[in-house]
Amino acid sequence: MVTGDIPSNASPQQQAALRRTRSVARILDQSVRVPGTNFRFGLDPIVGILPVSGDTATAVLSLYIVFEAARSGVPPKTLAMMCLNIVIDVVGGSIPILGTVFDATWKANVRNVALFEEQIEKGE
Repeated sequence: MVTGDIPSNASPQQQAALRRTRSVARILDQSVRVPGTNFRFGLDPIVGILPVSGDTATAVLSLYIVFEAARSGVPPKTLAMMCLNIVIDVVGGSIPILGTVFDATWKANVRNVALFEEQIEKGE
């Protein structure tokens, strides 16, 4: 789950960006808990049920995290890794029937926020 303390070395702008991106990741990847389990999923697999347009829409929303990371000074190599996570999410999510399960488990947005936080912790 995307929680925890914001890195202490983060600037006020980075702190705000992390809060915003954590919210997006939570909504897309973790907003609903399956009763009786610790498994969570969000809007990504739900919207992804719509052929082509669903995965496209969630990819556009996912790019917001990359945009915030870029504005916060995250290095291009990490931004490329974040984009690759989104591409994997879109391609995997496009597989009929299995794509919804893939979307629910891959959680590209949570991965991307973790990469963003990692870079801020490093001071890069």
